[in-house]
Amino acid sequence: MKSSLPRIEVSLSQIRENTKKLSKLYMQKGISLMGVTKAVLGEPSIAKAMIQGGVNFIADSRIENIQKMKSAGILTQFVLLRTPLSQAESIVKNVDISLNTEIETLKNLSYHAKTQNKTHKVIIMVELGDLREGVVPYDLPQFIRKTLSLPNLKIIGVGCNLACYGGIKPDNKNMREFSEIVVLLEKEFQINLEIISGGNSANYEWFKSSQDVGRVNNLRLGESIFLGCETVGRKVIPGLHTGAFQLIAEVIESKRKASVPLGEICQDAFGNVSSFLDRGERQRVIIALGRQDVQVSNMKSNSNLKIIGSSSDHIILDGENHNLKVGDDIKFSLNYGGLLSIMTSPYVVKQFTESNVHVAV
Repeated sequence: MKSSLPRIEVSLSQIRENTKKLSKLYMQKGISLMGVTKAVLGEPSIAKAMIQGGVNFIADSRIENIQKMKSAGILTQFVLLRTPLSQAESIVKNVDISLNTEIETLKNLSYHAKTQNKTHKVIIMVELGDLREGVVPYDLPQFIRKTLSLPNLKIIGVGCNLACYGGIKPDNKNMREFSEIVVLLEKEFQINLEIISGGNSANYEWFKSSQDVGRVNNLRLGESIFLGCETVGRKVIPGLHTGAFQLIAEVIESKRKASVPLGEICQDAFGNVSSFLDRGERQRVIIALGRQDVQVSNMKSNSNLKIIGSSSDHIILDGENHNLKVGDDIKFSLNYGGLLSIMTSPYVVKQFTESNVHVAV
């Protein structure tokens, strides 16, 4: 019986092995890992593979994903990467540690922690230039002072985030500044910060080039584990698997057609006016996948098929010299954006395996 299509085949063994190698690598300089599951919709089997590979925490941006993993029996320390004020009660109930940047949110967490007779752990995020989330360094002392005054909360660390929104590269300068901030805060407030979370998959080059990582003792990794690359230049990390996620779609049409549409060109379904290169009559292939599932810029054919374009539920490829027939399967690799959308699409079947292929050297 043929497997359902479209589907994404997920190799749990490759995820586990990538996690083991990265855990061993970063621990050489005393850095533990949080496995970030937001790109895979908090899939419990993937979280389990990451834990088996050596991550110390599972981190996600959505409380719903954490609840799903807990319901599936995943036992670990859960970290919430995004902390909405409106979800404070649920956060205290379901999450061990949350990342925070707003006093009002912390006040609500404090209130619900007291109501639930719990101590909720928090990591304060510091703004280092990427302009996503974080308290600016100038305001940190007052922010820490206010947080320490709130009952049933415990500051267990500080964190920073780079190369996500602004694309600012982690380097010796900003990482040294981050460590200096940690030292000053501990000294001023006489506290011990257990977790110094210095970034994400973009920190690989900094880590490899630095003799001294300062106070950084934790990183939050998703893409490096899943796709085997760092995220400053998307270079493959030696020894890691790069094919843990493979998208497979079905050919639903294969015909010879003109390469330029006939008639007056106007806006397409998405408001764009396209131009076309006349290459004569070509074999055009359509697969059962579309923009509702993934952007074509986030996927690449493993057979070097050129993607011509897409609509909401069709992707068109140049099938010249590939002899593709209706019902054939075509396999694609994904970047992080593609992985994020495909794992979120309810129309793509998720299939988990223990296969071992595509290791990078």
